[in-house]
Amino acid sequence: QVQLVESGGGSAQAGGSLRLSCAVSGRALSSFAMGWFRQAPGKEREFVVAISRGLGTTHYADSVKGRFIISGDNAKNAVYLQMNSLKPEDAAVYYCAAVGRISARLGQANEYDYWGQGTQVTVSS
Repeated sequence: QVQLVESGGGSAQAGGSLRLSCAVSGRALSSFAMGWFRQAPGKEREFVVAISRGLGTTHYADSVKGRFIISGDNAKNAVYLQMNSLKPEDAAVYYCAAVGRISARLGQANEYDYWGQGTQVTVSS
């Protein structure tokens, strides 16, 4: 049974940084493409960043390009989201997600098979 567990959310000042973690259990990380999505109150779930299977190619939403970095560690079976230069509009619940299909469209939430429970990120101005 595959499970994803996020951690590392919390509060930061605008311009600050946070690092989110997503621990994967039940299957090797290398068998998944991984994505991070976020959802603010009253808004739809939004793509943030994804990394292809085998911690390969990365894809960033324009809104976070140059500020956020996705990485992973196969030995720890985890992916990370380093968030720098945070803005108030980055505040949301952040979810990690996993998909095994090579053909998955990584920017689309409905392509993913597994989701974590989410972790709250708050950014104060």
